[in-house]
This record gives sequence, structure tokens and C-alpha cells, in this order.
Amino acid sequence: MNTPEPTKSIPLTREFCLGLDIEDPLSAHRARFQLPQGVIYLDGNSLGALPKSVPQRLREAVEVEWGDGLIRSWNDAAWYPAPQRVGSQIARLIGAGPREVIAADSTSVNLFKVLCAALRMRPGRNVILGEKDNFPTDAYIADGVSRLMGAQFRAVEASDVLDAIDETVAIVSLTHVNYRTGRLYDMAAITARAHEAGALVVWDLCHTAGAMPCDLNGCGADFAVGCGYKYLNGGPGAPAFVFVAERHQEALDQPLSGWHGHAKPFEFVQQYQPATGIDRMLVGTAPQLGLIALEEALHAFDDVDMAALRRKSERMTELFIELVDQELDGFTVATPREATLRGSQVSLAHEHGYAIMQVLIERGVIGDFRAPNILRFGFAVLYLRFADVWDAVAQIKDVMATGAWKSDRYMVRKAVT
Repeated sequence: MNTPEPTKSIPLTREFCLGLDIEDPLSAHRARFQLPQGVIYLDGNSLGALPKSVPQRLREAVEVEWGDGLIRSWNDAAWYPAPQRVGSQIARLIGAGPREVIAADSTSVNLFKVLCAALRMRPGRNVILGEKDNFPTDAYIADGVSRLMGAQFRAVEASDVLDAIDETVAIVSLTHVNYRTGRLYDMAAITARAHEAGALVVWDLCHTAGAMPCDLNGCGADFAVGCGYKYLNGGPGAPAFVFVAERHQEALDQPLSGWHGHAKPFEFVQQYQPATGIDRMLVGTAPQLGLIALEEALHAFDDVDMAALRRKSERMTELFIELVDQELDGFTVATPREATLRGSQVSLAHEHGYAIMQVLIERGVIGDFRAPNILRFGFAVLYLRFADVWDAVAQIKDVMATGAWKSDRYMVRKAVT
């Protein structure tokens, strides 16, 4: 994008944003998604939009492969190797080899498997090191694994992680992009420090995969987990994925020894023998409809240059922050202002954040809220336009100017925020 940056003395305008859209090399990808008219969707970090090709693929899976093929489709429609195929598609997006990622289970279940296996690889060490402001399920799982295996879960402030990695730490377990603030860890630096201390690293990529480039192998990462329903657009509750560096696979002893992780599952022997490679991370029968939807959704990335995706994300989140500064009062930007320190989201703090977000959603600007006071806006840039950023901030400005959020009906918390 060669559009000149406006000087500080020249206010940003909608016309400037439209100019960015004209020069956007990824603008054509928006047509791959089904987007409701009149909606600005800024919640792709919670649930990705629907790729247009997915409904037809699911109809085929349901009506033909399941309806007519019945159980034969495990072979005839190649259902059985779907976890490996989907894993290979995801691997390209996260800097992994095609035999290092597999689609399976949920993020929480995969994190459990990986933490248990990693602890077994570091006998004599008993600390899982995490961050205090990490997504709660990561902390819950780490604590549960610690109690189960006689280890200790130690959570520190994000700024203290590097210094907290010592010879007692078996695993450093962190989310690459913080779910609440969008703050980005230096994956290479953390991984290098952990290895220097003899520890292993587990990265949660839920807010990374599909939103920005990631170089797991370039950083020497050990393990990673992530979900399929956010920036990967796999649909609500889509299967998750797990990465295990190839150098660790044959030593891996994961705790959920289900039959699909067996070396010869259809011999039905009573003694468990783990499969070779990444397949040993499987447990039970894969949810085929979810995998089929995710596999089809991932084709939206087939010709996407992840570096170009990141450039657009950085510019779009920067534009949002600049417009917040220019147009709004009373909000605090809770996300790092330096592009290299944030993921593909911007979070604003406001004491009445929940009510404000409810009005925005009602008006078609869809973000979400995270307690206690965070309005969260995710930028899935394959289907967002720069003009959408202007229009979203204009709606926030109007909501505040009119006091629309003060109605009692916007104060009542829904089950999902």
C-alpha cells in the first residue's frame, strides 16, 4: 500500500480509508465470505465468518457422503485421514511441517495432553510456568495437570516471564497473543530462554493462527495448540489442532491413549501401542462434519501471502487506534500501540463497556466484551475493509454522543458476552 500517511495536522477522513481499500491487495478475498448486509464484523477473534463454499461442502457431506455412502464414506470419501489433511493445511499457516500438526479434540483437551506429555519428558522438574492474565482455561488446565501429576503451576506477570524461567521449570505455557489486550509475546526470545534453561515451551495459538504469520519451526518451538473456529473460520465449536515438533514425536507419551492414537487401531488388540509421529496425539473418533467444514474453510487461505495479511492487519489496527484518538473521548486503548507488539485486535477500556458493546452489536458493529471493562475488536482482515474501520468508530462516537448505552436494557448481562 503506497497511500501516503496523513500528517498529524490533517485529520483522517473516510475518503482516506476508501483510498486504502482501493490499494489493498487482499480486497478480493472478501468475496469468499458470507457477510450479512449492514454488518461490520469485528469479532472474528471469537467466531470467524462463514466462507461461502462451506454450506455446499456440508450439504454434500450430509446428503451424499453420509446419506448415500453411510459407513462406506470412512473409506470412499476419505473421512478417516481428515485429521491429518486438515493438520497439514494449518501447518503452512503456523510455520510447521506437514507431519507436525493434526486436527483433534478441543484446545483445552489438546493442552491437557501436551502438558502431561511434556512433564513426562522433564523428570526432576515440576513447575509449569504461565502468565497471570492468560485465558482462564489455560490456567485451569495447567492447574489440573499439576494436581494430577504432582507438579506446581506458577503464574507470573507477563513482564516477569523471562526472569521466572529457571532450572525448576519444566514447561513454559503461554498464549502467543493475549485474548484480552491483544499483546504479543516475542515467541523466539521466550523459546530461546526456555531452552537455555532446559525447559520446554507450549504456545497457545488461538489468537494467532489465521490472523498473522507464525514460525514455530523457525523459533524452535516444542508444542502448540489452537482452535479452528476463530480466525480459521471453521465454524462454532470447530475442531482444534495440536503441533508437536518432529524431534519430540517418538518420545511423546500422551495420557489419553484412545484407539485412534493406536499404531494399528483396526486390529483391536488390548495392549496399547502408540502410533508413529503426530498421529499419536489422536484419541477418539474425529467429528467428521466439523472437520469437513474446517477443511473447506481453510481453502480461503490457499493463495494468501501471510506476510501481506500481517501488513494489512498492522495498518488496519493502527488506523483504528488513530481514529479512536481522533474521534473518541473517555476510552483507554488497552492494546499496545506499537504494531509489532500486538496481534490482530484492538481492545478499548471503558467502565460502561458492556452496555456500549450491546448498543454497537444492535447497530451492526459486532465486537465483544471481556470483564471487567474491555470492549474487544478483532480484525480478520481477509474480509474487512478500511472503510469499515471508519464506520465502526463513527458508530461508537454516535453511541457516546447520544448516550444510547444508558438504557437499562443494555445493562443486563447475557450468558455469552
